Formats: sequence, C-alpha cells, structure tokens
Amino acid sequence: MGQFHWRPETYLDEIRAELPRYDRLQDEVAAATRGVRVRAALELGTGTGETARRMLALHPDANLLGIDASEPMLAAARAVLPRHRVELRLLRLEDAPPPGRFDLVFSAFAVHHLQSHEKAALFARIAAQVRPGGTFVLGDVVVPENPADAVTPLEEGFDLPDAVDDQLRWLEQAGLTPRVVWAWKDTAVLRADSGPAGRTDTRAER
Repeated sequence: MGQFHWRPETYLDEIRAELPRYDRLQDEVAAATRGVRVRAALELGTGTGETARRMLALHPDANLLGIDASEPMLAAARAVLPRHRVELRLLRLEDAPPPGRFDLVFSAFAVHHLQSHEKAALFARIAAQVRPGGTFVLGDVVVPENPADAVTPLEEGFDLPDAVDDQLRWLEQAGLTPRVVWAWKDTAVLRADSGPAGRTDTRAER
C-alpha cells in the first residue's frame, strides 16, 4: 500500500478497497486526541488531507503544520484544507523535522514505511517536540499477533510494519507514555502522552 503508487484523484477509492476500516481508523485517530488542548499540531504524512480534515474539525483553535514526501498529495491536500490554518511542506519522515514544539503530533498510514530503527529514531524526535502535556497519536498497519490477521496487502521492501508491542516499547524508550486505543486485525491506533498517564491497553475491536 505504498503511497508513491497512489494517484491523488483515485487514492480514497483504492485505499478503501484495500482497507475496509480505513475511515474507522481515521475516525479513531481523531478521537484519540480528545482531551488535548491543541493550538499547534504537526502531521507526519498529510497525504490528501483526510486525517488533517478530521483533526481540524475536532480542534477549532489548532493550526497545523503538515509534511509529506509527495507533492501531488500535498497539492490535493491544499485544495481541501483551510489555508489560514494549515501550512504544508514537502519533507520525508526520515528528514530533520520542522523546528518547533507542538501540543499534538499525529500520523496515519505513513510510519509503516520506515524500518524498525527509523521508527524508533522518529519516536525520539517526536518526544523532543511534544510539549509537556501534549500527545502523539499514530494510526497504522502493524504486524498482528495472529498471522491470520495480516489482511492488508503489502508491498515487500516498501511496506515495513512492526508489531504493536515493539512500537510501544520504542515510544516508552523515547520518554512517552503509550497505550493502544483501538485495534482491528493488522491495524492499530496508539496514543502516547508526554506525561505519566499510566500504560493501559484498550484494544477495542479484535
């Protein structure tokens, strides 16, 4: 499901065909940010703006800085997101992050393109940019505990998901307090707070 194979004009139809719970995961990513006061947000992998649109609706006082490695995707996002609240930049997840501190960092269906050590390094960078009391929310494809739950079509060498427990560990090592807020087969939403909230696991839909 590598995004560089997607065309913005057909992206939603194609990804919904591959991921029956695509919209459910997007809704769960947004819902996982409830209770966070957001004025400055950073999105990693903005794509066509589906996640950003939900987030901005839920947090009317938020301004968003979004990055993506695909200029056509960013062009599609610019067409639907409010320009007075959103700045979009062409940038890869592996690159040095935009400077600044954020109340919320979030990402959907982007981080799984990174190798394991790159994910761990990204989480450390995120932890350094999340303000005290802020939150990182990740929704993505994962390696499921039960191999029979691996239902998302993946491209070898390009889609590189990791297990939930590994990602929780890397988030903890980065200094965040993570938990699972939703999961279905080989997709999951994780929330990691910058303060000690206590680790819980609420894998709601199995």
